[in-house]
Amino acid sequence: MPDLPTPTPEQKRIAQENFNRAKGAAVAGQYDYAVNLLLTACRLDPANFLYRQTLRKAQKDRYGNNLRGSRFAFLSTPRWKARVKAAKRGREYLKVLEHGEQVLSKNPWDLGTQMDMAEAFDALGLGDLAVFSLDQARQKYPKDATLNRALARLFEKRGDFQKAIVLWQLVREKYPTDVEASHKAKDLAASETIQKGQYEETAAGSRESPALTRIEARAAEKADKLTRESEPLRKRIEADPTEPSLYLQLAAVYRKHGQDDRARATLQQGLGPTGNAFQLQLALMELDLAPVRRNLELADERLRKLREKTPTEDADEEPPSEEELLRLRAKLAKEVNAREIELFRVKADRFPAETAHRLELGVRLLKADLLDEAIAELQQARKDDRIKWKAGLYLGLCFKKRNNWRLAERNFQEALAAVPAGEEAGRKELLYQLATGSAESGDLPRALDLGHELANLDFGFKGIGKLIDEWHDRHQNA
Repeated sequence: MPDLPTPTPEQKRIAQENFNRAKGAAVAGQYDYAVNLLLTACRLDPANFLYRQTLRKAQKDRYGNNLRGSRFAFLSTPRWKARVKAAKRGREYLKVLEHGEQVLSKNPWDLGTQMDMAEAFDALGLGDLAVFSLDQARQKYPKDATLNRALARLFEKRGDFQKAIVLWQLVREKYPTDVEASHKAKDLAASETIQKGQYEETAAGSRESPALTRIEARAAEKADKLTRESEPLRKRIEADPTEPSLYLQLAAVYRKHGQDDRARATLQQGLGPTGNAFQLQLALMELDLAPVRRNLELADERLRKLREKTPTEDADEEPPSEEELLRLRAKLAKEVNAREIELFRVKADRFPAETAHRLELGVRLLKADLLDEAIAELQQARKDDRIKWKAGLYLGLCFKKRNNWRLAERNFQEALAAVPAGEEAGRKELLYQLATGSAESGDLPRALDLGHELANLDFGFKGIGKLIDEWHDRHQNA
């Protein structure tokens, strides 16, 4: 059994002070503050049942005991859940508890996390807390067979056969053909009789699961691979701490293995010795942008599933409405765009000859409706023949937004003439913009000519077939 460290007197004092302040904060309804204080208390004294019990109550009260937690827990919990799983594979059970509480602070009814934490408590010899964790999960999932099976085994292990029998019966009701559940009631009834008769019984151990062995072997292999790849770079950094590229390479290794926190720490470590090297600052900006982009992807995925009526992992929880998800998505998209503007502005200023950076900056300034700034950047990018047609397309969109069709049309036409042979998507978009712009400006014959050219390439492109019919009717009536 892993050793459970005993808190020092100072740690116990700090934990108790945090607990006392948390009780007052919870009474005042300051649940966020109370939860943060209790998280610290549980971290310092992980075996304290009262601290854990009070924390769970505060986490649930925080959300009005709504049985689902935050409506947007699906955005903030995945990385913590991944850390829980990684810590469990590595048998770092205290880390399982710390990361698990971060999940439960967003959704105190997360079934998988509570079961993982129960395993960690049991492995640390904290049987009461293991039972508490699973019992808390039953508040929302009282008939879940996997949960009841795990709790029954804990009760059996503690010698509480009556409770174990009740839970095995619930498993059997859910799965009548379950062989283990059907035999357990009879076996445990006998065990209870033996216990009452004060007979001594020795329990034999069981062989580890082959599947678990394989998982642990893979985890160990992955950890060994990370060590093999990172150790030479760490030694090179020790030998030459002023070389920025070494920090970049080591951070890339950590990111490849899903350890973004260690990647960030590596880059920050390198700022001092390298004199705040620009490459490291840029890498930190990109690293900070990555989780925001992932959250936007998660919001898009949840929107897609909602519209397709596809069940989510938390099917029992009330999902956010489409309106709420759209608001969240708009907020995330705005945040991503703002950060990308900052990133590409830095790149464009640092590397003025790299016109691709100016193109990317111009596109994002257009998204933010900063049209005059976007036009200035895109006109610089247009000087590069390799990206002239892309810059022209976005310049046309800028001028179209400024209600200057004459300049928009000119840029669209120049871009269309410069489109490479293989860029069919770009050609179709330019034809569509020219056709719709001509129709809006009253030049229906021109709109029809361009529309037919586009329809000949892709009749279904943005409803061009229907638009052609509408323009034709308008032209006939005129």
